[in-house]
Amino acid sequence: MDFILEEEMIDIITLCLQEPNSELVPEKKERFKEIGKELFESGGLDAMENFFFAVDNRIQGEINKDPKSFRSLWNEITDGWNYN
Repeated sequence: MDFILEEEMIDIITLCLQEPNSELVPEKKERFKEIGKELFESGGLDAMENFFFAVDNRIQGEINKDPKSFRSLWNEITDGWNYN
């Protein structure tokens, strides 16, 4: 499951960063929020941090764009996650 979620997160962020005007972006961001909730429910804040770290590194390495703006999409999941 971990590998599948990581790949899905990468696909979502890649699409959103490369095609920010796509009509799919709102739907993809909602799915990204759902993944964050799944991660928190299964592994807590550590799982969220670990997954985002891995995805961040891959996105920057593969498409040379910074995905950190997506962290704020998970702000409402837990008080321990608070990014701008």
